[in-house]
Order: sequence, then structure tokens, then C-alpha cells
Amino acid sequence: MRETTMQRHLLGIRQLEAGQIEALLALAADFKQRVISGKEVPSVGNKTVGMLFFENSTRTRVSFEQAAHYLGLKSVNFASGASSLNKGETLKDTILTLRYERLDGLVMRHKMSGAPSLAARHFGGPVLNAGDGMHEHPTQALGDALTILERKGRIEGQVVAIIGDVEHSRVARSNAWLLSKLGAEVRFVGPRTLIPPITSMLPGKVFFNLPMGIEGADVIMCLRLQRERMKEGLLSSVGEYASMYQVNQETLQYAADDCLVMHPGPLNRGIEVDDIAADGERSAITAQIENGIFVRMAAMYWVFGGELPNLTA
Repeated sequence: MRETTMQRHLLGIRQLEAGQIEALLALAADFKQRVISGKEVPSVGNKTVGMLFFENSTRTRVSFEQAAHYLGLKSVNFASGASSLNKGETLKDTILTLRYERLDGLVMRHKMSGAPSLAARHFGGPVLNAGDGMHEHPTQALGDALTILERKGRIEGQVVAIIGDVEHSRVARSNAWLLSKLGAEVRFVGPRTLIPPITSMLPGKVFFNLPMGIEGADVIMCLRLQRERMKEGLLSSVGEYASMYQVNQETLQYAADDCLVMHPGPLNRGIEVDDIAADGERSAITAQIENGIFVRMAAMYWVFGGELPNLTA
């Protein structure tokens, strides 16, 4: 039986200390250098990880699969639409089934906030949260942080404006916690209906005006409008939103001259960003995608018992 005490999981950024985040980022940077230069990457061993994606995904699922491949892990894809969940099986019983199918770890995306935490209580091996409801998306935040470090050299002291549908965004929450823990100034920018009603629980300042919110910003993170999660009446129209909150050549004039433009994807071009912002020299969007592989390598290596670098030595 696999060890269940002191089991490592990656369920959210809130549970991590700043030193752990910095060490994961350093490990990811090392893995990136190794992969690109063709050097050997440490193997996790003869283990199998289940990829449980209960929501659609391209970037996160493929990058976790790539990460597993580089670490020598076998991966098994779980198709929720063809599973016993459609026959009335509970999520708990599905997790127990996978445990006794002798999977060693789980990567899990689910529309229900807290689902990976439930899995961690019953699975018996490491669980990595690939996005749960409106709660967290920790590996996305790690990939974004690695991108900022590469392009800016540091996170401490950076002014980061997170723009758009903050209310429904697990990416916004994980990034806010990570960036604030590492010393950045976080701003939430968006219409009142898309900003969480109790923002005192999140580490950041709130702006309802785009020019004020991004004034002098070093990094701008655009968020997708998650219309599948929205109730009726939160937006008068998508066109009005774009006219007030789109990041484009005109609005970027309010930010710092070397401001990065980021977006977790998928992009709605012409709504959250225009083509110039998405594809211009300030854009770091493709770097975010690539770096997702390497932070997920670091996360998998760590939860399967690998040691993080000692940055104080």
C-alpha cells in the first residue's frame, strides 16, 4: 500500500510558503534548461499518473502529459463522459476505483471547487489540481510566475494588473496569492459585476476603471470572460465590455513602456485583447504556454517525493 501519511499534494497556492514557491520555480527553470539543451532529466520512476479532466482543456492537459513524458511517467487519460459517473457513481467512488486500479498519482480538473481536495482525502497518492471550479489553478500561476521571472528578472516590486472576469477566475486567485507572497503589488481591474463581492479575502487592490488600474503596470494579465459560469445580467453586452476593458494598442499607453501582456488562454481576440496586444513584442502569451510544461514537471517531481533545491545554501 502506498504511503498515505505526509503525502504531498499540490492543491492550491494558498497552502504553499513563499520559499516553496521559489524553489518550485527554480526547479522548473532547471528542468527547462535541461530539456532545451538535451540534458538528462531526473526520472520519477516506474509510476503511472491518471489524467482526470472533467472539463475541456487543451493547454493544461497537453502540458501535463508532456511533463509526465519528460519525467518518465506513464499517463492514463480518463474520459469522464465514458465513465461510470454517467451511471450514477459518485466522485468519491470513482476516485477509490482509480486508487485500486493501482494508479500512483492523479492530475485533476473539475468544475466543482474543492474536488481535488476530496480526491486527496481518498486516493492514497499525490493529487495535483489542474483547476477546480472558481477556486484555484496553481500550476497556471507557477507558469505565469516563471514567465515574469524570465522577462523581468524578479517578481518582488512588480505591479501586476489582473483584468476582467476576476469573480469566476481560478487563475486570478492563484496568481494573486502567488504574486503577493513573492512581493508584487496586485491589482484587480474590471466591472463591478465581475469583481468578487468580498475582495478583503484576496490580496489586491480593486479598480473599476481600466486606465487607472493599469497605470504604470509592469505586467497585465487578461482574463477570459467565462460566460459558461455567469448568471444572467452580469454583462450588459460583450461589446460594451470590450469598449471599456479591452487591452489594446491604445490602452497599453497607460502601462509601463516595457509592460508584459499575458493571458492564460483560450483567448477571445477582439474582446479581452486585440491582435496587436496578443501578438506584439510585449506579449508573453506563448511563453506562458511553454513554461506550463516545466512548472508541471517540477510539481510532479515534487509531489512524487523529489527534493526541491535549497535556495538558502
